[in-house]
Parts: sequence; structure tokens; C-alpha cells
Amino acid sequence: MEIIYQSTRNKEERATASEAILKGLASDGGLFVPTAIPAFSVPFDQMAKMDYCQVAFEVMKLFLTDFTEEELKYCIESAYDKKFDTPQIAPLREANGVYYLELFHGATIAFKDMALSILPHLLTTAAKKNHVGEEIVILTATSGDTGKAALAGFAEVPGTRIIVFYPKDGVSPIQEKQMVTQRGKNTTVVGIHGNFDDAQNGVKAIFNNRELAAAMKEKGFRFSSANSINIGRLVPQIVYYVYAYTRLLAAGTLGDGECMNVVVPTGNFGNILAAYYAKCAGLPIGKLICASNDNKVLYDFFQSGTYDKNREFILTTSPSMDILISSNLERLIYKIAGEDAEKNAELMGALARTGKYQITEEMRGKLSDFYGGFATTEQTARTIKELYEKTGYIIDTHTAVATSVYNAYREETKDQTVTVIASTASPYKFTRSVMTAIDPRYEPMGDFELVDELSRLSETKVPGAIEEIRSAEVIHKRVCDRDQMQATVEEILGM
Repeated sequence: MEIIYQSTRNKEERATASEAILKGLASDGGLFVPTAIPAFSVPFDQMAKMDYCQVAFEVMKLFLTDFTEEELKYCIESAYDKKFDTPQIAPLREANGVYYLELFHGATIAFKDMALSILPHLLTTAAKKNHVGEEIVILTATSGDTGKAALAGFAEVPGTRIIVFYPKDGVSPIQEKQMVTQRGKNTTVVGIHGNFDDAQNGVKAIFNNRELAAAMKEKGFRFSSANSINIGRLVPQIVYYVYAYTRLLAAGTLGDGECMNVVVPTGNFGNILAAYYAKCAGLPIGKLICASNDNKVLYDFFQSGTYDKNREFILTTSPSMDILISSNLERLIYKIAGEDAEKNAELMGALARTGKYQITEEMRGKLSDFYGGFATTEQTARTIKELYEKTGYIIDTHTAVATSVYNAYREETKDQTVTVIASTASPYKFTRSVMTAIDPRYEPMGDFELVDELSRLSETKVPGAIEEIRSAEVIHKRVCDRDQMQATVEEILGM
């Protein structure tokens, strides 16, 4: 079955998988979604005998139907190779009766590597398939992890440039150092005076500027996105939920057809949406537990049916979740609106005009798969400390938000279903917050002293991604105001 993609705001705008990946965002500002979610075609007990690359092929071939088998296997094998520090790619680790899906074994030690290792290959393959002659300019906003993973993925990829905007004071010191030391003649990193939502809104405005797009075309450029708004980011994320389920099946932890719950620390909603798509395609998932930090706009949405970004923006110890506009939620809203593009466009228009929208009771009734919870910064720190003291296992701040929410969910519901928590970043990426949560006496230590102490406590090797930035030269020093983002892009491109 061929899968076609259409805009969430206009059913008339359609694209093949490769065209949707190239465009990133639909021309009306909507997101590309499949016209139908395909069902998994290979039995899970058969996939339980496959390695990560083989599972990835069986999943992705269903969604990316205009890629040939040869093209897709080339992209997968180029992505999931020795850039990952374990042959399992995404291992499961049991601690305190729950299974942590470690999504941080790639080149930049965060879950974004899982999709951004393959996106450059999907994008350049898509460009060839569609006879694109222009240089592709990847334009991305990041709350910390997407930026470095995208930079690492696209650095020195022929026919591409990448420009990453990040909130200057809204990422961890390690996250910032990873980005500003990135090598590659085709890479640019820009800090903005503002928060992630400002960066994301600025990028969307640039994408939606048709005059700029025409000027770009004249100069031989075209924009695409590495953010999770790109369907080429979302499809690879479906894979690791299938992989986790089949590992639990292989271990006898789950019986065939038995459900697992999934807990995801959530900012832009892409990671948990991938789990939802996996469930829609037939993966036995029970509850999708959406964990928020102090910026609990999603928790409030699941509680009330109102999405309202009009609130204080709070900087937390889990900065990749410091987001008030969860872009990928639009794909879920479109689905629960009965795939009514007009209704979805109306709600997104209300969000743009007033900063909020209210879904109908009928739509709320279709959210029963989801459970929303949130954890404060204090609860997050306490969870890190308690899990370490109980098991010796050390998790990062984002994973701790998910763990705290799951603990509250289990206490409230008494649900004993086997549960997988998406562990979205290595604790080495947030060493100060992690180490001071374990013991406040670590506070005076320097960032890299803390790295070495974390290695000693956790009995793990310091990741290469951290070792390489200890003495790396800062290459990218550009900073701009949020209203100067387009002018900055034009300057970088020599326009």
C-alpha cells in the first residue's frame, strides 16, 4: 500500500514520503501526516529475532513507500553503525521494576540521534529522487538536543547547509559547548536573546515567508527542516518502540500480544506521538504517559481540553522540555478531530491569534490512550537521588521527570503493566543538575570535574561526545535578537 502524506491544515496539499521529507513543513504552515497509518506486516515474535537495523527496515518501509528497498536499507545501515557505542543501538535497562529504553548511545548522547543519524541520508536520497538541484538549507530551532544532533548529522554532507538557532540562556553548559564547538564548513550556530518558543516561532515564520522562498530559489537554495515537524524525524522514532517491545518479548517479560505502557518526557510532543503512531499501527501499547516539567502546558491540556500557552515560561533543570508550544501536538489534534483539516486549521489559527484553543468533548473522548502528569524541579531532583540510592542507576533530569510522573501514575492507578520509560538523554549531558541532586556538596565543582565524578559514581565510561569538548575551540559565537533571525539567515547565505 502506497502511503501519501497530506497537510494537517489542507487536505488538498499532498506529497509522497520523499517530497514531505524535502519540504519539512507544508506550504500552508501545516504538518505532513500519513493519509492512513499502515499496520505492521511482520509478526512481533519474528521481529524479536531481528537486530535494530532489520527492525528499522520492517517499520520504515511501511511509511516511506516511495523509497526503494535498496535506498532505505542504505539509509538505515549508514545511520545505525559505529556512531553508536553499543551494537544494540537502543538497549533496555531494568531498574526498580521498570525498563529504561536508553536512547542516548549515539554521537551526541541524546535521543535525537536516533532520528537525526538517518535524516541526512533520507533527505539527500529524497533530493536525488525528486531531481532537486538547489542546495538544501536545514533550518532548525533547538531547546538543546536537536541542535547538536542535527549539526553532527549534516556536517560536511554534500549539497546541504545547516543553521541552528538556540536560546542563549536556555540550554545546559554541556549542550551549548557541544553546539558552539561543532566543526564543518556547512554548519552555523546562532544563539538568540529569547526562549525556545521564540526560536521555533522565528523558524516557522521564515519557512512561511513565500517572498524569501522565491529569493532563495533564485540564489540556488531551498529550506528544509531537521525539527520533529519533519516527518523524516518522526518515522524513525516509531522504530525504537517496536524494538523495545520485541526485546521484552524475546526475554519472556511480555507474552505475544500483551500490552506495555510507555512513559515519555515530553516537550515538542514528537517522541510520544511516535509511540502513538506505533500503537495505531498495531503495537500493543496500553497507556501513553505524557510527562511534563514545570512548564506543564501539556498536562493542563490533558486535564482540561484547553491548550493555553499564555503563562510564565519557566527555566528548569530539564531544558529540552522548556516549551510552551508543542508543535507535534497538531498531528494528534488533526487525528482526534476526525482528520478534519478545516477544524484543525481553525484551532491552530486560534492558537496563533490568542495563544490558546479548546477542543470539543467528542475530541477529548479520543484521548483515553493518554495520561498526563508533571514533575516539579524539586521532585525531579528527588527522583534522581532516590533511584541512585536504591539501585545505583543514574538518570538525567528529563528521564527523571518521566520517572517521577510514572511513580505517581502507578501510585494513583495501581496499574502493574510492564512499563518502558524513554530515557532521552545521558546524565553526562546534565552533570551539574544530576550530581547536585544526588548530593549538594558537588555544587562548587567545575563542569568537567563533575563529569569525572559521575563516571566514578555510575561506574560508566565518559562518553566520547563529552571527552571531545573538554578542550574544543569555540567556533560559533554569533548571537542575535529574536526579531533578527531572518536577517541573520540572509546574511549567512550571502543574500
